[in-house]
Amino acid sequence: MVFKRLRQAMGAGGPAVETVLGDPNCRPGGHLEGRVQLLGGEHPVEVTHVALGLATRVEVESGDAGYDTTQEFGRAHATGAFRLDPGQRYDVPFRFEVPWETPLTELSGQHLPVMTMRLRTELAVAGAVDQSDLDPVSVHPLPAQERLLAALLRLGFRFTRAGVERGHLYGVHQTLPFYQEIEFLPAPRYADVINQLAVIFVTDPQQMRVLLEVDRPGNRFTAGGEAFGRLTVDHATADQTDWPTHLDTYLRRSLS
Repeated sequence: MVFKRLRQAMGAGGPAVETVLGDPNCRPGGHLEGRVQLLGGEHPVEVTHVALGLATRVEVESGDAGYDTTQEFGRAHATGAFRLDPGQRYDVPFRFEVPWETPLTELSGQHLPVMTMRLRTELAVAGAVDQSDLDPVSVHPLPAQERLLAALLRLGFRFTRAGVERGHLYGVHQTLPFYQEIEFLPAPRYADVINQLAVIFVTDPQQMRVLLEVDRPGNRFTAGGEAFGRLTVDHATADQTDWPTHLDTYLRRSLS
């Protein structure tokens, strides 16, 4: 076992930490299980808490420009205060609940380029700067999300990019301060009415709200611009819908 020693924050000889995940794969609304393994350093310390949270890269708009930042969310304490003696080994088992609105990092068995997701373990020691350990995790679609995205691919839409944007969507209840857009180029049959399609999921335990953001082409007679469509899908009945047919009908009706 290789422990990560927290030298910069706590000085040489400080405690060491290693987070071991049972399985780094999860889904929104699921959980991650594992152990935080601590090893005491050369002197006793008072640990105030061990906390866990997910961290992802978020795009922030600022005027005409923008920037990327790392956003932590879903934070929860794995343990409270305790004393860690020199050389002492201390294991903290955990079951971390993954928020329902967690962005996806995988699609059709492939990693979504640019998307990052890490489980951050924070070790807080009295009188020292908090230190953290980062472990990559993979977030796979829920069955309802997977069916809808697979239907778009079957219709001929082509994935282009995914990103997470800070902000709140109008008229939609969100628990997180950001949302994920999964963008597609249009299938040939829609090329005359769609430049690009973005899919946004806002999910809770019972259902998911699907926002379809369509960038429409403009010409000298029309201004083009963006159009929005919204669907509400129950997790329990998502498998009862012919999604390719349903989405084709919905898009044609919405854009006509």
